[in-house]
Amino acid sequence: MSAAAGILSGTPPKQKLLTAFAWGVHLFTALGAAAGLLAIYYAARGDFRASFLAMGAATFIDSADGPLARWAKVKQRVPSFDGTLLDNIVDYLTYTVAPVFLMLEAGIIPTTHWGLVLACFVMLASVYGFCQTDAKTADHYFLGFPNYWNLVAFYLYCLAGPAYFNWIVLALLGVMVFVPIKYIYPNRTEALRPLTLTLGILWAAVTIAMLFMLPAINSVMLGASLSFIAYYFIASFVLHARAMHVRAARMWASK
Repeated sequence: MSAAAGILSGTPPKQKLLTAFAWGVHLFTALGAAAGLLAIYYAARGDFRASFLAMGAATFIDSADGPLARWAKVKQRVPSFDGTLLDNIVDYLTYTVAPVFLMLEAGIIPTTHWGLVLACFVMLASVYGFCQTDAKTADHYFLGFPNYWNLVAFYLYCLAGPAYFNWIVLALLGVMVFVPIKYIYPNRTEALRPLTLTLGILWAAVTIAMLFMLPAINSVMLGASLSFIAYYFIASFVLHARAMHVRAARMWASK
């Protein structure tokens, strides 16, 4: 009994430290909400460079907090706090609300009645996407377009295309939220993971440099950045088609 008591007496300080670290991970995630607020604040002031930088900071937090949470075992150490809900709230603010607001302020979405209808459609499509129980599949894919509206806003801003082009892109991607196609979850999807991570790191370096250069646009860097987006969509569609083919083959084989 005395030995067991000795072991137990030495456990609480370590457990307290680990629990404090788990809470720190949740705080790190919550900082994304502050970044989202700053993105909206700067967009309202017409400082789109600062707004995009704030969204970039939020994206970095979102990319890092998942691995940290799994490493820290936050669900076991802080079972009373729903980190998944926190993550979804922050993501909706930073991936949807802030970029849609910026697109309105920047004129990417016109502030007409129909423009506001389009903006509301994007918001509602995003709500649907975030609230699907299988939005992230068991095999680590996103199901439906994964609401990367911050990136959509960034590229539409850089491309500075005509209004009809912006309408087509936004409406099409909004519809694709509802279409159950699997999209690569960059740091978790196993298929093509080394290639995706390598290209993703290069993309991040180029895109971060572009953020600091705004409002100036380097066409070569823009093309390089967009090439990863093209890879992302093509690879996602190919992997989805391959999975559908394998599933169909198994169904025929079982008959």
